[in-house]
Amino acid sequence: MEEKKELCQVISEALEKKQLKALCEILDEENPVDIAEALNDLDDEKQVTLVFRLLKKETAADAFAYMEPDVQEALIRSLSDTELSAIVEEMEMDDAADLIEEMPANVVARILKNASPQTRKAINELLLYPEDSAGSIMTPEYVSLKKSMTVAEAFDHIRRVGLDKETVYTCYVTENRKLIGVVSVKRMLISSSETKIEEIMHDNFIEVYTTDDKEFVAGQIKKYGYLALPVVDAEQRLVGIVTIDDAMDVIEDEATEDMERMAAMSPSEKPYLKTGMIETWKQRIPWLLILMVSATFTGMIISGFENALAACTALTAFIPMLMDTGGNSGAQASVTVIRALALGDVTPKDVFLVIKKELRVATLCAGTLAVANFVKIMLVEMLLLKTLPFSAQGFAISGVVCLTLFVTVVFAKLIGCTLPIAAKAIKLDPAVVASPIITTIVDAVSLIVYFLFASKILLI
Repeated sequence: MEEKKELCQVISEALEKKQLKALCEILDEENPVDIAEALNDLDDEKQVTLVFRLLKKETAADAFAYMEPDVQEALIRSLSDTELSAIVEEMEMDDAADLIEEMPANVVARILKNASPQTRKAINELLLYPEDSAGSIMTPEYVSLKKSMTVAEAFDHIRRVGLDKETVYTCYVTENRKLIGVVSVKRMLISSSETKIEEIMHDNFIEVYTTDDKEFVAGQIKKYGYLALPVVDAEQRLVGIVTIDDAMDVIEDEATEDMERMAAMSPSEKPYLKTGMIETWKQRIPWLLILMVSATFTGMIISGFENALAACTALTAFIPMLMDTGGNSGAQASVTVIRALALGDVTPKDVFLVIKKELRVATLCAGTLAVANFVKIMLVEMLLLKTLPFSAQGFAISGVVCLTLFVTVVFAKLIGCTLPIAAKAIKLDPAVVASPIITTIVDAVSLIVYFLFASKILLI
């Protein structure tokens, strides 16, 4: 963060003093990602455009891909057709496709107008794939080799085409466009120059299909530790690769989306500070309305036991504690299970193993909380605050509270672990049934159990 602010400050000072030559030298030494972040922080569009024009063509294209959409749009408006064409041609195809998806229609029209026919075709092909598919995040810029090539011929080919490819560290062996093998540059380097590619390539490789979910693809890259993963169509023809940087973006986006869903919010693709007030309101209000209405059930339960509360008003003081503890217990279990589902550590078929484990954990937690709460009631409510009498009735009330707490915690953890698995089994997002829904269910159950125990034990 400090480095970004420092570069942004250096740029501003250089522009103020009109030291453009010195600024060029500084920018040549900087990473495109850091340049993009510094330009995102500049408030003046004219300054952003001026600095961008000082960059080398390759650096400019790389930095452009990391800029915020609003900064990209402002730059596109400022750049000439020639400059825009150069940037689009230098960008990776998957980055260019992402840019097209995020820009308004008039900006998209200008971008495609200034792209070469080959680039335009490649971008349009990527845009045809479903949004969450491997095809939507892949790049068609990979190194393809023939099995009949020697290592020397392969390196000559890489030197000719490698500069325009996403990566050269892993090469793909094709025959009639079908993927038949994978070979690394490392393997070629340690082989003799006359060795045939078919002798050193791996024909037992991992591949994904264009229609596979992008989260699954990212998981495969993480699982096998690959820098890139080949993407094939239904006929086993190699159409592109997904690189590790795209996989990391997917993992980050999915994690953010899960956290927002677990907090009862609609996912947003924009950064927090770039999201408008109305848009943020739209994201948050639906679930808040649903949960507010669902809370009516807890109100109805309390109303149904008005006589019990009137007969023993001390019961009222413990309702918030019981509901909060139950909600927290359910949230702990649900978050743990949802994370395990996301990582692939748990599948729906493991539901009984999960229940067995959570039941044991729940019993230990519930027992600990019940004992601690009993001690707390005696020390605080009975002796210190004297809100409960130090008598048989006081001990009866504490017993009701502790028993309810035990049952509530056990039930909450069981619900918290089973609902996400059930959602996964029926192809729903487990995060949707996380904390808010679980809390609502647990609140209702805890109140019913509380008042039933009170009615039976206290005879009210």
